[in-house]
Amino acid sequence: MTGQVYYDDIGVGEPIPTLTVTPDETQLFFFSAATYNGHRIHYDKQWARDVEGYDDVLVHGPLQAALLARALGDWIGGRGRLVCFSVQNRATALPGQSLTFGAVVTGKRLTDGAGLVDLEISGRRDDTVLMPGTATVELPLRGTPS
Repeated sequence: MTGQVYYDDIGVGEPIPTLTVTPDETQLFFFSAATYNGHRIHYDKQWARDVEGYDDVLVHGPLQAALLARALGDWIGGRGRLVCFSVQNRATALPGQSLTFGAVVTGKRLTDGAGLVDLEISGRRDDTVLMPGTATVELPLRGTPS
């Protein structure tokens, strides 16, 4: 999204722009290294098949959460702030699958001069919800100094 989104300009029930990412095995390997996650299910295909019983390596739940947070960060802009973020990992994703991250506005409120927006957030693979959750963001009010 380009520009800054303002509290005044959004309504309950509106979706935010989605982020679509197709993780690949290289990204999974580097995410494992960056997070010191040595579980072979994320980078060793034979291990994932023979020991864990999956068709392929799995996309990390924390990587999916980070991509969901990125979708929120892209939307709220430089003057927005992520206040609260909570997710659950409910289903598996494999490399090469297109994953979509987004949210719907479920509530708005003013508190101490700040515009707080509640969101129902999710990471999805087609119609399957991989990662449901909730978030609250603070958005600037129109006319407030930057």
